[in-house]
Amino acid sequence: MSIDLKKIVAQNRSGDPVALPSFCTANAYVLRDITRFAAENELPALIEATCNQVNQFGGYTGQKPADYASALRKMADDAGMSSGYLILGGDHLGPNPWRHLPADEAMDHAKVLVKDYVEAGFTKIHLDASMTCGGEPTPSFELVARRSAELCVVAEEYAPDASALSYVIGTEVPVPGGESDDMSGIQVTTPDRLADTIETHRVAFGTAGVPQGIEKAIAVVVQPGVDFSHEDVFHYNRAKAADLTQAIQSYDDIAFEAHSTDYQSTGNLSHLVTDHSVILKVGPELTFRFREGVMALDQIEAALNVPVPAAIKNTILRAMAEEPAEWANYYQGSDEHVEFLKIYSLSDRIRYYWDRPPVSSAFEHLVANLTSVGVTAAMASQYGATFPVEQAKVLPNELISPRIETTIARYYRAGRWIQ
Repeated sequence: MSIDLKKIVAQNRSGDPVALPSFCTANAYVLRDITRFAAENELPALIEATCNQVNQFGGYTGQKPADYASALRKMADDAGMSSGYLILGGDHLGPNPWRHLPADEAMDHAKVLVKDYVEAGFTKIHLDASMTCGGEPTPSFELVARRSAELCVVAEEYAPDASALSYVIGTEVPVPGGESDDMSGIQVTTPDRLADTIETHRVAFGTAGVPQGIEKAIAVVVQPGVDFSHEDVFHYNRAKAADLTQAIQSYDDIAFEAHSTDYQSTGNLSHLVTDHSVILKVGPELTFRFREGVMALDQIEAALNVPVPAAIKNTILRAMAEEPAEWANYYQGSDEHVEFLKIYSLSDRIRYYWDRPPVSSAFEHLVANLTSVGVTAAMASQYGATFPVEQAKVLPNELISPRIETTIARYYRAGRWIQ
């Protein structure tokens, strides 16, 4: 049985507050936890890759869309997920990775990107052509919609089964990977901007010969007033979003997609769902929890004085120093504060380094060390994990996976999939 996203939208819009989490990460450890949790609880899993993570040139993960899709399907099969319960999504598919190029050239790359995603079996497609290209002025609503329609034409042409496609349109959020530390400018999307987004896309899709594109649109990306910076969270305020919530009532069969919902309380996530966000996207929080577990293991290794330590914290800081591109333009302040943010920032830019060979090798070394030496339940409890005292030893993954699963579970809980 396959999951019909349109039915989830219809349920939500009819007053049944349901929503689907969207897990946006390329971290293999986290992805295995997601697929395992979904399998154990007989849940669908919507997993998305961004245009920067995965594209026809490999992205920063080194994976093309077909590679990523194949790896995810194998994880789902290995976990025992029900057939049809894995949904692959492409986030911010458009010219963003090539926005430094002239617009025509950037859009040519974007069309190949969309083609490769749909051919690989991605069925939830966020068409996002909102960014400026090649130094051009900020594009109008009409130009953004027209470029999105060009991408929709490609998706409809190359998808193995175009009837399986669902689209997300619009963007009222920062570019992918571009979290800012200044949240003072966050403004809830106005009803007028919502209307402009939907109507310009409706016209553009019809003009481009793909009117079915707007019919398949399940959600529009808005800013409901949620975000996070390096050390703070901008919490959802239903009263401030009331006009936006009311405005969606003017449109049938479409709802909201909420980005950057990481670190919101479970209550706030539930309120977003009630206010018609049918997709709740979470990314850095997942790898933040992974990082918590790994750093706990690093401290345990140091306390045990193993003969040849992995020293993974030092290894990853060295990798970040040698290749600073993923964090240097984002972290400001004193040297001491920047060092703090490298590890503990909520935006978790450390997530870009786990797959670097020295770091991944250090992680394997760390796991091997602690598996060999053994971590007692008493010691594990000192580092944020609780185990029965009769449990003689604790495996390293038992200090990592429960942290990640706590986040996974609360997103499903907010979407009314579990109690």
